[in-house]
Amino acid sequence: MNERITVIAEAGVNHDGNIERALALVDAAAKAGADVVKFQTFRPTALVSRHAPRAGYQIRNDTTHQDDSQLAMLQRLALSDDEHFRLRAHCRARGIEFLSSPFDADSARFLIEDMALPRLKLGSGELTNAPLLLQIARSGRPLILSTGMATAEEIRQALGVLAFGYLDDTLNEETTPAEPAFATALARMDGYQVLAWNVTLLHCTSEYPAPFIDVNLRAMDHLRDAFGLPVGFSDHTPGIHIAIAAAARGACVIEKHFTLDRRLPGPDHRASLEPFELRTLVEGIRQVEQALGDGEKRVADSERKNRPIARKSLVAAQPIRAGEAFNKDNLTAKRPGDGLPPIHYWALLGRLARRDYAADETVDRGELA
Repeated sequence: MNERITVIAEAGVNHDGNIERALALVDAAAKAGADVVKFQTFRPTALVSRHAPRAGYQIRNDTTHQDDSQLAMLQRLALSDDEHFRLRAHCRARGIEFLSSPFDADSARFLIEDMALPRLKLGSGELTNAPLLLQIARSGRPLILSTGMATAEEIRQALGVLAFGYLDDTLNEETTPAEPAFATALARMDGYQVLAWNVTLLHCTSEYPAPFIDVNLRAMDHLRDAFGLPVGFSDHTPGIHIAIAAAARGACVIEKHFTLDRRLPGPDHRASLEPFELRTLVEGIRQVEQALGDGEKRVADSERKNRPIARKSLVAAQPIRAGEAFNKDNLTAKRPGDGLPPIHYWALLGRLARRDYAADETVDRGELA
């Protein structure tokens, strides 16, 4: 059977800096049946300069703070270290994994060392942040890496950095992190092996909401074939159907933003699912997961009983006397299918009937002996 698809409910910053709302998001994700609820961890002044503008979608969606800088927005949205610990404890109580995406070196250190998270997630904006990639790989933590806005070459470069970091203990101590060393690490047989153990790539379109025409789900196949790694999908499209299509296309991870209420002010609410939609998405993914099967064509247990009902057998089209030859006028195929299959129609033509048959009577299998 297929492995279970990991469903990540992306709470992100939809708590709007309010810990009680963040705890409620954990409750909603657990109730919806998600495997993981993911937040974002950042030190605002380490993430952006005071000159950094906000993205167009952030300005459009956050109608109550349209004049704020990106730094001001992030300062409103950041959670404290203590609030992170409260969230992790609440996740444990609700039986759902706590995950977060770091956006700077100190946040990554906090999640790895202080919170002891078993794995991390990096958003698409960090794919080219080589120092952060190297820091996480050197920690030995598995990584889920989104690839929005990226070219295949940029993904390859990122994987080189990660391979170098994961192989750190086996490299010459004099090897300096640099592009040639990253390329060498990626080319090593154990480089790809260590990536396969630790890295999952998520195809992603970094727009909120993402236009359907730009989604390009077939890029999942390219990522899988080009890099030989597990591939999933981080979905920013409206609704749930594209995420379900990605599950059917073989995604091993599905990530989707959700909120308690799309009408709330804030940068990400409008491109997020509400709790009942998240639950419907999870149910749909689980159904697809079951429906994918193992790929072998065989008779399903549920349909076996219908074979004799739906299929046909060779029967007498009209009365046939013993010794009369079977021909196209007196032999036909009708339901039920509990007798001689119609594939033997031509083998019977011209043979002499061994006994009398009434119209619609099933022809004996012994007629072929």
